Amino acid sequence: MTLSRRRLMLIGATALFGGGAIAREDTPGFSDDIDERLDLGYRSGLLAGLHAVLAVRGGDIVLARYFAGPDENWGRPLGDVVFDAETLHDLRSVTKSITSLLYGIALDRGIVPPPEAPLLDAFPRYADLKADPERAAWTVSHALNMTLGTEWNETLPYTDPNNSEIAMELAADRYRFILDRPIVDVPGRVWNYNGGCSALIGYLIEQGAGTSLADFAAQHLFGPLDISDFEWNAGRDGVLSAASGLRLTAPGLATIGRMMLNGGRWNSDRIVTEAWLQRCRTPQIAAFFGNQYSHQWYLSDQPVPAANGTRPMIAAMGNGGQRLFVLPSLDLVIVTFSGNYNRPDQWINPTLVLQKIVLANLRDI
Repeated sequence: MTLSRRRLMLIGATALFGGGAIAREDTPGFSDDIDERLDLGYRSGLLAGLHAVLAVRGGDIVLARYFAGPDENWGRPLGDVVFDAETLHDLRSVTKSITSLLYGIALDRGIVPPPEAPLLDAFPRYADLKADPERAAWTVSHALNMTLGTEWNETLPYTDPNNSEIAMELAADRYRFILDRPIVDVPGRVWNYNGGCSALIGYLIEQGAGTSLADFAAQHLFGPLDISDFEWNAGRDGVLSAASGLRLTAPGLATIGRMMLNGGRWNSDRIVTEAWLQRCRTPQIAAFFGNQYSHQWYLSDQPVPAANGTRPMIAAMGNGGQRLFVLPSLDLVIVTFSGNYNRPDQWINPTLVLQKIVLANLRDI
């Protein structure tokens, strides 16, 4: 199901204030004043640093807002940016979830080892690491679910060279750095946030496809979805960051969410198999704050007042307030972009938009 050209043009309509609100057609099923409620939250300062919100239900735009403010490109300051539907934005760790979709596409083509395959078989140059029985027991699934059981610390700001992802980017050999971390727990038992795991998945895709992650994505994911505008940042060694390097527009990211709601299809074409999406929707390990985790995606049940209960959600989350929320039972996709990188309160914008602006104003389920 595609967004109509006319509706996409609405996203770039004249702002009511400071690059903010745009015109839209009323969408049945939501409070008529949902736009005003978002505006109030922004003007009050509760949504400070918010750059964009796009919510789509059944192919109709529920909410579309673009604002202005300082931004970065993978840590490089861009100054003040006036955002619109064509503005590329860092996805940060939302990139991990897109990499998961690319792995699912590659798996369907038989060019990557399956989740149950021994992980170190894909890295024969590290025979010394495979000689360790604990590491030899790793499977690709351990990387997909961030359960390697190794020492890895991304709780530090990403401006700190001691942050494990930054240390990986600075390492002479990023893959040895990832695979050679001290083992601190039984593999498969504990989830530990680890961008190195995503880097390993990106490596498997590139080795199997014989091309870069960006080229593989352009051919097999972005191209079929008519997403022509994207960037993918690389480290100083030239390796594209499968953990945090992707930049997309809000409509581009929302289109990926719509494809997921359509069971992996777009315009009748199969993009991602339903079997892979089902894997991603099936909890594998407990993560943080009640979230479950599966194959680089977060799973939770979200309160929906109109339903007098909760509804399941699969989500991609990135530093600074970047989110892709997909709620299958509501046929709803929500994208948020913010510039609150490395801030302890960065979770506030996407949480308020999801729970207090969109779901709280849903009237028809």
